This record gives sequence, structure tokens and C-alpha cells, in this order.
Amino acid sequence: MDDDDAEYMQEDDDYDFEYDTDGGDDNVEQSADVENQYYTAKSLKEDNPEGALKAFRVIVDAETEKGDWGFKALKQATKLLFLRLHRPTDALETYTKLLTYTKSAVTRNYSEKSINSILDYVGGGKSGPVEVEVLEKFYQATRRALEDAKNERLSLKTNLKLAKLWLDRHEYNRLTKLLRDLHNSITQGGDGDQDQSQGTQLLEIYALEIQMYNETRNFKKLKEIYNATNEVRSAIPHPRIMGVIKECGGKMWMGEKQWNRASEDFFESFRNYDEAGSPQRIQVLKYLVLANMLTGSQVNPFDSQETKPYKSDPQIKAMTDLVGAYQRREVHEAEKIIRENRTTIMDDAFIRSYIGELLRSLRTQYLMDLIKPYTRMELSFLAKQLNVDINEVEDLLIGLILEGKVEGKINQVAMRLEIDQQWVLYLSRL
Repeated sequence: MDDDDAEYMQEDDDYDFEYDTDGGDDNVEQSADVENQYYTAKSLKEDNPEGALKAFRVIVDAETEKGDWGFKALKQATKLLFLRLHRPTDALETYTKLLTYTKSAVTRNYSEKSINSILDYVGGGKSGPVEVEVLEKFYQATRRALEDAKNERLSLKTNLKLAKLWLDRHEYNRLTKLLRDLHNSITQGGDGDQDQSQGTQLLEIYALEIQMYNETRNFKKLKEIYNATNEVRSAIPHPRIMGVIKECGGKMWMGEKQWNRASEDFFESFRNYDEAGSPQRIQVLKYLVLANMLTGSQVNPFDSQETKPYKSDPQIKAMTDLVGAYQRREVHEAEKIIRENRTTIMDDAFIRSYIGELLRSLRTQYLMDLIKPYTRMELSFLAKQLNVDINEVEDLLIGLILEGKVEGKINQVAMRLEIDQQWVLYLSRL
């Protein structure tokens, strides 16, 4: 049994029985003949796709009125044309005919599953790269059929599916227009206010929008949409949707160097992705670890009940080691971990963009530990201890002095740090 039969058998609509005293045996025989034709056609798909296509067309052409076997034959023919024979124009023609069956020939539940299945095939790249124009034609045909059938629920879901497709393909102009249409579809009244009773769908739209602004680095709009998500009240969103929103929120706070707020949002994102069973939870857990280290917190992010099971995950191991080195202020060990785990740490562009900030924070702490007992220290000595050049040491020290974390000055002639004796005395009493 393939996915077509599984969908048909699993649909939960009520069965309607009609008792016919005239010609009952003939109808049963005719139905059995069509069923045999259908499964014979299916058996040809692998070795003789053209033969299978002709056999499916015979079933459709022989129908006196639209029925479920014709619908299933058209569905098989559409996938065959698109996936195996790579004839998208013919597949679109067959699919358009299939859509006419959704009004009365099959139940709404089965037709919706079938439409979603075909659109997943078309947009999923299973037959190789698909031209944008071809995708648009499939979705346009679907929208027309759904509008004609007044199926607003599936129409909205189809548009959301298309919006996700445009996002994945970085088709931002098309996505922007579609997002505008989606907002309008759930706008109530003439004042343009969003209908909060449709909050679940609204959050799905916001999740797509916030990802687009994150990818295009439009941080002003990103924050605007992020704040708007917090205003939605009447919603029961899928945890994956909240995972997306909180992940983008965490990245937004990271951009503003608000490490604590970033850490909170990444934790919420991880928790939601974990609940949804999304593999993105691993990547977001890395972001959480990164943000937690940048806060300077000594609390291990893997101490929580939610994150503890992932502590020994192979993709997370490098980050847990990095946390250990950070908390021990072992800057050289941290550098070694980063150097030896480029795939799991540095290959992510977002993490990579903050590693410099992380190492600066760690070097600063390491530097403070080094200078605590002394009143004078050569910059060259400090540079050697940190394994960086003198200019970077000087830059770190200036930062510490300006922030009031070190009382002293840099002697530019002698290239030496001179620390106030009272400050050293104060530190020794702590």
C-alpha cells in the first residue's frame, strides 16, 4: 500500500451507505474491474511509466461521472509525470483536472491530504530543481480551485505552504506580496485590525515574516514583528512556530548585545523545538550555550532538566567542553576546542560571528586574573601569556580601565601597565 492508498484508507469521514436493489451485482463487478485496472496500472510505474500513464488515463476516460478511482488515477498520473517523466506542463494539466474532483467526487479530508501531498512533491525538489514559474502555476491552480470550492481553511494553509517555499528559496519579493495577502485574509473590518480569534494563523504568518527579516537583516522590522507576536492572545500555536519566533528573537537580542534576553529566548526556542521533535533544537541549544557564556554566568546551561539529556550529544559535546573551559577561564583550552571542532562550532555563520566576542570576554577575564597580584606588568609578557599581539592586549587593557575594572594606566613609552597600588591592596582583601 503506497501513500495514496494509506491516505484513502485512513481518512476519518463517515461512510455513506446506499442500498440499490437494481443492478447491484453489476455495480460491484464494474467497481472490481476498475480497481483491478488501477492496481495493474500501478504495477507498471517502475518498469513502464509510459504504459502506466496510459492505463491511468483509460480509467479516467472510462468514467461516466467523476469518482474516487478516477481521482486516484489522476493523482498517480500527476506524480508520475512530475517525478518520473519530468514533464511538469503535462503534470499541471493532469493536476488541474484532479482539482475538479475535489468538489464532490471525494471527501474533503481525502482531497486535502492529496493536494498537500502533491504540493509537497512539487515544492520538495524530489524531481530536481523546479522553476519558480512552474511552482507558481501549481499553486495558482490550487488557489483557484479552493476559492471556487469556498474552502478557506485549506486555501490559507496552501498559501502558508507557498510562503514557506518562497522563504526557503529566498524569493523575498514574492514572499512579501504573499505575506501581505495573508495578512489581508485574516483582517477583520474596515479599520485594518487583525482578527485575534485567528491568532494561531497570525503567529504562523509572523513566524515566516520574522525569518525573512532575520535573513535580510532588517532588524528594525524584525523587532517590530517580534513585539507584535507578544500581542497575540487567542492562539494555540504549534510549538515549532514558537520555536522559530523565539529563535529569531534570540538572534535579535544577540545583535543588541543583550545576552540575558537572548539566553531566555533561546531557551524557550529550544524547549519548543524539543517538544515539536524538530532537529533544529540542537542548533538552538548551541546558541543558548553561546549566549549563556556571553552573559558571564557561572550557571551551567546543561544543569536544567530540559537540556541535561543533550549534554553528551556528539554535536553538543564541543560546546559543553567550551563551557567548561570558559568557566575555568582557560583561554588556551577554549581556543584549542574551537580550532579542533570547526564543523560543529565555526561552520555555523551565526556562532562564528560571536566567537570573537566570546574569546574577547574570556581573554579579559584571564587578563584580570593575571594582573591581580602586580602593580607593573610588561605588555609583551601579557601578550605572550594570552598568545595574542601587543596591540590586542593594549586594546583589552584600555577597555578594562575605561570600564573601571582596573585602576591604572598604560605607559606608552615603556609599553607597560602601571596599576594603582591602592587598587591592588583592595583586590587582595576581597
